[in-house]
Amino acid sequence: MKKRKIIIIDDEPKILRFIAANLKSLGYEPHSFLNGSEALENIDLLDPELILLDLMMPGMDGFTILKRLRMFSDVPVIILTARGNSTDKVQGLNMGADDYLTKPFSLDELFARVQAVLRRSAKRIANIYATSEIKNGEVTLNLAQRRVWLGNTELKLTETEYGLFSLLMVNVGKVLTHEQLLSDVWGSEYRDDVEYLRVAIARIRQKIKRADYEGGLIVTYPGVGYMISNKEAEKHQL
Repeated sequence: MKKRKIIIIDDEPKILRFIAANLKSLGYEPHSFLNGSEALENIDLLDPELILLDLMMPGMDGFTILKRLRMFSDVPVIILTARGNSTDKVQGLNMGADDYLTKPFSLDELFARVQAVLRRSAKRIANIYATSEIKNGEVTLNLAQRRVWLGNTELKLTETEYGLFSLLMVNVGKVLTHEQLLSDVWGSEYRDDVEYLRVAIARIRQKIKRADYEGGLIVTYPGVGYMISNKEAEKHQL
């Protein structure tokens, strides 16, 4: 059975060895890098399913690595850092990280986060074998290709953004609660972490805005959840 590859980027050799040894004992295939430049050069070659990324590193820091990574890859990223303030957390999520874990952390917590992110990844891969295409006004979601278009413009989404957007699109016209969205996209252990959801929705809305689509596609129900408005139904009402 093929082992799942995980890249670890951290400038502390002891931490690298410790995390790698424990990941290996659980059946993963870890690859360790002490700096971002070397790691970025090997992403395409290794084709990892997950990256564990430290923020505080000399030279190229974690935010810079994440920014460069998102230029060519949507591989899931969990940030590992001693910087636990909410500003850094939101910045990391806004830049495309999938999760954020503050040092010191227990191995049980780390592996729970790893498994949760990989479960979301597996759900995305399963969608590749679906054949349905969903259209809603100017929006087209192709589940087989895992692609989204706004008119003729393709919307480039990260894995987490795609999981969230596709869930809302499949349930067009229905309000999905914060708890539903967090449980289905991130995992049941995240059902109370509304900040993850708010940041992801904000990122999707920004990408829609850049695609020159201002149709009020994602509707907020304060304190409740979100809904994608049914543009097809709205057209027939005009």
